[in-house]
Amino acid sequence: MKQNKPQAAGRPRSIDREKLLDIAENIVAQHGVAGLTMDALARAANITKGGVQYCFGNKEGLIKAMIMRWSDHFDAEVAQAAGGKTDALAHVRAHIKVTREADVQDESRFAAMLAGLIPNSEQLADTRAWYARQLQGLDFSTEQGRNARLAFIANEGAFLLRSFNFFDLSPQEWQAVFGDIERLLEPPG
Repeated sequence: MKQNKPQAAGRPRSIDREKLLDIAENIVAQHGVAGLTMDALARAANITKGGVQYCFGNKEGLIKAMIMRWSDHFDAEVAQAAGGKTDALAHVRAHIKVTREADVQDESRFAAMLAGLIPNSEQLADTRAWYARQLQGLDFSTEQGRNARLAFIANEGAFLLRSFNFFDLSPQEWQAVFGDIERLLEPPG
């Protein structure tokens, strides 16, 4: 009977996944989602396509990793902006604050990734779940809850309009829009 020798552990990963995600975001920023292929990422990172596939599996896995990284980063910024408050209204206020202060280039990269997701039902489901969590805990039977939902929707609309360069707002106009949005969050009265 043949004895199997214990297999040596595989080579430790030498590919920096975060660096690959940075490179992938740059590809999307320069060439759009269509320009993001496993081959293009491998060439830009100066590694093999197999190395990219080892990290992400396929393009869908790569895009999911990009979105998860962006949403984790955004969620952390929102939590910091909420200053320890955990109620739903504080969350929406913090979400709006972070969007208001966002970098236009970051918004454009994320919007390009979202555009690539629309036909992908699994990614779309993940994105819908993320959005549902953003409004979780609001009571829409109250005026304040409905106004918070409206403020959130206005916030996301402003974000997308600016991200796709459909709105050319000066920094002062951008701040004024968010001043109006934030007034929706003031207690009714």
